[in-house]
Amino acid sequence: MMLEGHDESFNENPKANGEVSLGTTIMAIRFDHGVVMAADSRTTTGSFIANRVTDKIYKVTDNIYCCRSGSAADTQAISDIVKANLTVHSLELGQPPAVNTAAKVFRSMCYKYRDQLSAGIIVGGVDSTGPHVYSIPLGGSVVEQPFSIGGSGSTYIYGYCDAHYRPGMSKEECIEFAKSCVALAMSRDGSSGGLIRLAVITPDGVERQVVTGIEQ
Repeated sequence: MMLEGHDESFNENPKANGEVSLGTTIMAIRFDHGVVMAADSRTTTGSFIANRVTDKIYKVTDNIYCCRSGSAADTQAISDIVKANLTVHSLELGQPPAVNTAAKVFRSMCYKYRDQLSAGIIVGGVDSTGPHVYSIPLGGSVVEQPFSIGGSGSTYIYGYCDAHYRPGMSKEECIEFAKSCVALAMSRDGSSGGLIRLAVITPDGVERQVVTGIEQ
């Protein structure tokens, strides 16, 4: 499948030099009125850093975003297909899709092509029932969680997240928690690095932030 409009094809035969990979740290945290999503910005091709400022937080609909980890080509293709399906679904219903619906469409795609794809997805957003975070790891299962982490860098911060996460955190506390988690993962994981990108999703809209190395 060839998708037009993307510029992450770094050579004519990516397999020859290693697959373009979002070896990554991604996470999402639910708070009372919204969701905070965070990710690093490093994309690699084997041991080569192909892009230092990739945006791994993808807009699926106005109220739903996803974080991508795994193969850059696979996660881009899945996200674009899910976005197209949800656009049609929204037009048919005459209202924005539910976050649960988006998670199920991602799950269906990841499970159906689980032997061909390398894709881990975190879906976060706000709908009429409130804020939601869903994790869709490799293989295509889906589970709703108060917070979720993924990617190669996540293995370094599970203990930190379990020790420092607490229910009922405010938006500001969730933002600082996300920043510290991703920064810690980036300091240990060679496949994570660059900037920290954040998206704060609330019923009022989406606020995007970028944290540079100086601010971490």
